[in-house]
Amino acid sequence: MAKGCKDMLAEADAVVQSVTGDEMAERLDDEGVVFVDIRDPRELEREGLIPGAFHAPRGMLEFWIDPESPYHKPRFAEPKTFVFYCASGWRSLLAARAAQEMGLDARSMLGGFGEWKKSGKPVASREKHSS
Repeated sequence: MAKGCKDMLAEADAVVQSVTGDEMAERLDDEGVVFVDIRDPRELEREGLIPGAFHAPRGMLEFWIDPESPYHKPRFAEPKTFVFYCASGWRSLLAARAAQEMGLDARSMLGGFGEWKKSGKPVASREKHSS
């Protein structure tokens, strides 16, 4: 029988450490932590992002992490803790699981950017990129 998204989220939740926005707000200036925003660029332009976050579109994540990929981003080769977030925490949970399976020290932020913003934590703006 095929797995549904609820099954995949439950499996990821069983192996990925989730962190709260409150915990992570205290680590905004921590050099050992990289916030990774996996949302679509339009979401960043519309809503903003966590200050200092690295944007890695979900569709490219595995390619950017893999050092053997022609799309590899050196940022993912750094010995850091990577905290993935999306709008609500579902995409980031799946992304953190993939990153963890690829050898990164990965976490997922509960409630995502929506909860971060709603609780009044700092937000940076992202300029619209012309195509």
